[in-house]
Amino acid sequence: MEFVPAPAVHRVLCADCGTPIVPNSANLCVACLRNSVDVTEGIPKQASVSFCRNCERFLAPPQAWVLARPESSELLALCLKKLKGLTKVRLTEAHFIWTEPHSKRLRVSLTIQKEVLTSTILEQTFEIEYLVQHGQCPDCAKLAAKNTWKALVQVRQKVSHKRTFLFLEQLILKHGTQKDTISVKEVKDGLDFFYSQRSHAIKMVEFLTGVVPVRSKASEQLLSSDTHSNTANFKYTYSVEIMPICKDDLVCIPPKQARQLGNISPLTICTRVGSSIQLLDPATLQSCEITSTIYWRNPFDTLATVTDLVEFTVLDVEVDGRSRGKFVLADAQVALAGAFRSGGSQDENSMDFESAGFTNQIYHTRTHLGGILQPGDTALGYFLTRSNYNSDDFALLRSERIPDIMLVKKTYPNRRKKNKSRGWKLRSIGKEAGEEGETGSGRGVVGRLGGRDQKKVEEDYELFLRDLEEDPEMRSAVNLYKATDVNMTTEAKRGPKKPQFAMDVDETSQQDQEEEEEEADFPEIELNELLEGFDEMTLGDGEGEINEAT
Repeated sequence: MEFVPAPAVHRVLCADCGTPIVPNSANLCVACLRNSVDVTEGIPKQASVSFCRNCERFLAPPQAWVLARPESSELLALCLKKLKGLTKVRLTEAHFIWTEPHSKRLRVSLTIQKEVLTSTILEQTFEIEYLVQHGQCPDCAKLAAKNTWKALVQVRQKVSHKRTFLFLEQLILKHGTQKDTISVKEVKDGLDFFYSQRSHAIKMVEFLTGVVPVRSKASEQLLSSDTHSNTANFKYTYSVEIMPICKDDLVCIPPKQARQLGNISPLTICTRVGSSIQLLDPATLQSCEITSTIYWRNPFDTLATVTDLVEFTVLDVEVDGRSRGKFVLADAQVALAGAFRSGGSQDENSMDFESAGFTNQIYHTRTHLGGILQPGDTALGYFLTRSNYNSDDFALLRSERIPDIMLVKKTYPNRRKKNKSRGWKLRSIGKEAGEEGETGSGRGVVGRLGGRDQKKVEEDYELFLRDLEEDPEMRSAVNLYKATDVNMTTEAKRGPKKPQFAMDVDETSQQDQEEEEEEADFPEIELNELLEGFDEMTLGDGEGEINEAT
């Protein structure tokens, strides 16, 4: 094989510094070419962007306010539109450079190319600094003034808790329906959403109709009219009432309506709430679906809610074999929680069943939880034998059709006693306690009504978080975010206790292992269900919109 030498590369001297270079049309090296020609000429090195602290939106050219998260592609596109000289060059790369969150500065690195001479392309990388100027968008300016809203959506539910509105807030955030809302106000039985346009309010009503069972009513008020131009100015109000039946509630359907719904047993449990509610008979696994139209034609109330649930200990479970979806029919033997515990003490809020004379009694019941219950588990249920309900429909039921106990869901009492922080967070529409513009001390948009029992609000929020942990179907409907500041427990901070002597036993580790083994099936939330945190960078003075689930 014959060796062919590579052709020799001829070099010339740079016309300015004399460095040997490959010949080009300018006969200049790269350093001298950059000194003589500036490809960034005409591109400003400093600019400013307008930011509304109330709604957290940026002003995009020409006069549109858009929502953009820090260091997002939307914010980068907005910053590039502010530069006028980019049309004369070729942009090859652009990215953010990290800045301190409260510095009110945005730094962007740009790499551009430009043909300076014939067949000579020069590439250069430089930085642009943006000053974040706090302003006020027109929608927030209307909010600051009084009586400037154009449409109002009043959402109400006549129940004693706020768990429905806590879940509704997460649905609104997941679908981005809150972006047109200029203000949210909490009232006695619900929330008020204010809008600057009627179409935004209609869009919210349509969204609520698709996610919860509601009935709505519209009204309008004349503010002013012009007879010469035949125009008028109105304010529109939409009243939306949510069905007062929540998940895990005990419901007694009127007998006549129960016969129309497939002859289902009137005594049922609500297992799902969506655009309609689903009721289940735990003794037969027969279920029915009640839409808003059917319910409001002949409305009925619940017999008991989750606050009336009683803890029971499962003694034995015998699976029947029949199943319907995720429910499995089984015969269970249960007793009151702590009934056979030696020297057991009951909680302050629990009923005094011992003085009633039936603490150690064993009850037999049929349940739909045969797929998850095991002997020794703890379950929550309604104690129908010792309950008195003020309902005409319940009074018409025959005694043989009323079970002693109706189990609703499995619970994890030992896990609740642990002082362990949750590794996930929830967003909120409203500002948090202690932030600028915040007047209440509740969580998010719920719990800001003056005079309300704050302890009751915290209890509702904790029940809502437990429902998210224990119900994967409910959890899939909301967005969960990774918590980056989870506090360590006291034991974790101190570390494992070392024995002083050789015969000492590490009782702490053994106790932790026993507690973990007791509730090994606790429904942990996987990391793939969590979204990345969005609070790493904020542009306001300590403003944030995150509820920490602790």
